[in-house]
Amino acid sequence: MENVLSIILGGGKGTRLYPLTKYRSKPAVPLGGKYRLVDIPVSNCINSSINKIFVITQYNSESLNRSVFQTYKFDIFSKGYIRILAAEQSPENVDWLQGTADAIRKNIKHISDLKVDYILILSGDQLYRMDYRQIIEKHIESKADATLALTVSEIEKASSFGLAKIDEHSEIKAFVEKPKDPAIINEFKVPDAIKLEEGLPLDKDYVLANMGIYVFSVNYLRELMENTIEPDFGRDIFPGLLGKKKLVGFVHKGYWEDIGTIKAFYEANLDLASPLPKFNFYDMEYPIYAQPLFLPPSKFEASFIENSLVSDGCVLNRVTIRNSMIGIRTIVDRDSYIEESILMGDDYYQTEMSKVCDDVKMGIGRNCVIKKAIIDKNARIGNNVKIINPRNVQNYEGENYMIREGIVVIEKYACIPDNTVI
Repeated sequence: MENVLSIILGGGKGTRLYPLTKYRSKPAVPLGGKYRLVDIPVSNCINSSINKIFVITQYNSESLNRSVFQTYKFDIFSKGYIRILAAEQSPENVDWLQGTADAIRKNIKHISDLKVDYILILSGDQLYRMDYRQIIEKHIESKADATLALTVSEIEKASSFGLAKIDEHSEIKAFVEKPKDPAIINEFKVPDAIKLEEGLPLDKDYVLANMGIYVFSVNYLRELMENTIEPDFGRDIFPGLLGKKKLVGFVHKGYWEDIGTIKAFYEANLDLASPLPKFNFYDMEYPIYAQPLFLPPSKFEASFIENSLVSDGCVLNRVTIRNSMIGIRTIVDRDSYIEESILMGDDYYQTEMSKVCDDVKMGIGRNCVIKKAIIDKNARIGNNVKIINPRNVQNYEGENYMIREGIVVIEKYACIPDNTVI
């Protein structure tokens, strides 16, 4: 795949994932205890023998830039690289990036001079495995102007995605972005022939959802960007190309999850800790890479842990943890109870210099109860704290925390004093 360049879009403000995006961009959000979201598309590229990668960033990009720089270093003889393309203003472009197509358009000058034939555009906030060589081969064989990766989705989720309708030759004949009208959604139901091909039950309705993964020839992408001004591929560009250019759909077989919302992020992480997760980090044929941290093994003292993942460098002292994700360097003191929660861990261990909030130590204090919550990195939870949402509030904004769809999110760097009840 020496003739392929991959471009990972860093995304916008990430408002749907706020407050996890308060201090970081979406692709830099921690995932699975020790990874970041950006590790998914980068690992898929490496496993697909694609080693020319750009990452376009804009909002809160410092942590993403640092993570990419520290994690991915290619052999100087491989001609591979990962380059950060930060949003920039110039005499020609005075505005910040406005959408997926606008992000490519404003960086096309950095792409045009490269010796590649095809451009693979990826999103930075999805969880899946894909051998990108298959979609590129489909694009070449079908002589498409643009190839879109599609996934089968339940019709109940249709309004959250762009929807495509394909014929027997995989050509896209209709496309609509996040429709709300049930009548329009029904027009995009997957026909029985595709259900049979995908092994889906015939008595249930599905749609083909846009995954935000696109393949173009570099020459056509340059031409397209020069002759359009619309900001977004799904909402603007592709509907305008129907009937004029050959758009082909590549149906992805396997797990895929858009984790751009708090609820989706929470559910995807907890599923990783289940006995039979939908996404398996233990697949060594297609590994997911992460920054090497050189942390000590995790330490457990008289603790009970059930259906949970515990990352490196943790210290768990006489605690009970059920159905949870425990991130790196997490410290949980004695007699605390964690259930159906994500503890993202810490960037460093406790030192005298790091006591910055009312003498509350790093990690989770003694005799705490945490249920259905996300504790962001470097948060400090005092003793006898209960994060349980006792009134089952669905949405709320408090000091140092928010509730989204019943999930309590403690912000990064937050300090929760002793005896607090949330």
